Amino acid sequence: MTGNQTPQASPKASLKQYCRQEAETASLAQRLAASIQENMEHSPKSHLNISLVGDLGAGKTTFARHLIQGLGYEGKVKSPTYTLCEPYELRSNQQAFIAHHFDLYRMRDPLEWQEAGFAEYFDVPGFCLIEWPEKAEGTLPTFDIQITLRAGAEENERAIELNAFSEQGKKVVERISAIQANS
Repeated sequence: MTGNQTPQASPKASLKQYCRQEAETASLAQRLAASIQENMEHSPKSHLNISLVGDLGAGKTTFARHLIQGLGYEGKVKSPTYTLCEPYELRSNQQAFIAHHFDLYRMRDPLEWQEAGFAEYFDVPGFCLIEWPEKAEGTLPTFDIQITLRAGAEENERAIELNAFSEQGKKVVERISAIQANS
């Protein structure tokens, strides 16, 4: 099995939500942000790899924007379609960490990923959020969390599923349910 394929084993934790409007998508992304924030507070040097999977127009970039803004980023969250990667400097209890948002849609060959030198971003505190991971065909590290988005019948409707495939990912996904229960 390659690093960017869905693991054959069952997820360690899962969360499914149907969002009827963008506000519900934003709320789920913000709960994920709060869980990631808590993860960074408990383990400041930790790193998560998160994939965003879904068809064109399913809402991957919208979800990424709400997630990064939910972590306190106040500027514009740009789609990295042409740059391949946009870094966002964030803070948790005075501890800096970085969110690297990748969009690999325009990649034609997995060698582009390797030649771009992005592998070093997977070792810094924070997380890598990767749209279209299948374009890198097995050259990516294993994912802690896979987020799958499916467009609904109406414009802003989508089904969102989060699956954790590592112990760290499991803690993050399980915390989302606790955050929702306490809201």
